[in-house]
Amino acid sequence: MTILELRGLSKHFGRNLAVNDLDLVVEEGQIRGLIGPNGSGKTTVFNLICGFLRPTRGKIFWQGRDITNMPTYKMSSLGLARTFQLTAMFTEMTALQNVVMSCHLHTGTNLWQQFRRDKKTRRKEKAIEQRAMDMLERMGIEEMANERAGDLPHGHAAALGIANALATEPKIILLDEPVGGMNPTETAETMERIRLVRDQGIAILLVEHDMNAVMSTCDVITCINFGNKIAEGNPQKVSGHPEVIKAYLGEELDSCSL
Repeated sequence: MTILELRGLSKHFGRNLAVNDLDLVVEEGQIRGLIGPNGSGKTTVFNLICGFLRPTRGKIFWQGRDITNMPTYKMSSLGLARTFQLTAMFTEMTALQNVVMSCHLHTGTNLWQQFRRDKKTRRKEKAIEQRAMDMLERMGIEEMANERAGDLPHGHAAALGIANALATEPKIILLDEPVGGMNPTETAETMERIRLVRDQGIAILLVEHDMNAVMSTCDVITCINFGNKIAEGNPQKVSGHPEVIKAYLGEELDSCSL
């Protein structure tokens, strides 16, 4: 089942063409990589999908529904989460409290309801807290539940961001460089968590510069350069594509360096 589809998506900034006539499909339960050199247009694509930017041309479809000009605040209700938004954590709160807040954002609980302490409200709060703990456990960081979010190691902070995203019950998560700045151990752990999310039937659209992580995790990869799609397919096909090698490494280097 197709979750997200881009048809002929283009974005101009004055005379600069950031994205040009891009077609891309993300299927249910798929990890879809979007790669390209710095300045290739990847972040612009994410911003177009999330409604931060409006396309110059083209359409964005969500399960067959045209959402091209849908306001950003309505996106999460569809089931779309973007981790760079959700990892802007309440750093003074604990990891558990952060996920509880994400649960409240999804359920629409208001502050007045949180301050009421009748039995019904307390039962609801307990259920939300348990759900938040479940999200932490799914990400393997339940032992960090009571740690201050701002003190978490980089890899655990990234896992918390994904837990926050899961709390909104998404159908797709847009991951913007989830392993940036991580060491190899943290990278391997994070990519394993991403695969576990995929195994739960949640689609992933992934932008990442770590090619080892991308090639070992993604089902299908699209490579863009200067806003144009230059290659698409499975990791083996894309990593060996001459235009991809040229875009990343220059004409004189071969695909084994990817």
